[in-house]
Amino acid sequence: MDAIKSVEDKYTQDKKIPQFSIGDTLSISSTITGEGKGKRVQTFTGVLIAENGKGVNRTLTLRRISYGEGVEKVIPVYSPTVTKIKVEQHGKVKRSKLYYLRERIGKKATKVKQKDTV
Repeated sequence: MDAIKSVEDKYTQDKKIPQFSIGDTLSISSTITGEGKGKRVQTFTGVLIAENGKGVNRTLTLRRISYGEGVEKVIPVYSPTVTKIKVEQHGKVKRSKLYYLRERIGKKATKVKQKDTV
């Protein structure tokens, strides 16, 4: 068990991850290898509705509304393709999973109370 922990620490120490919680709006940039030789950085911005796993296996589930359709993306935090994680807004929620946002439509689907920042 200790050997696994030491290998995981090697991968988790390299990335600088900001403090965030469920309900926050995150902007995650990742590199996409295109057809041929090109690489580009693609940003996905959405509300953090779930966090799963721990250590190297930690994943984030982001949700946003794109052209009237709900889009969810599960992103491994310690993936080598993830280049930057930025917190856009801090949300104030009372639940650990925001799956109830899936049933909502329109502007209510992404509406989360904002924290008062002093």
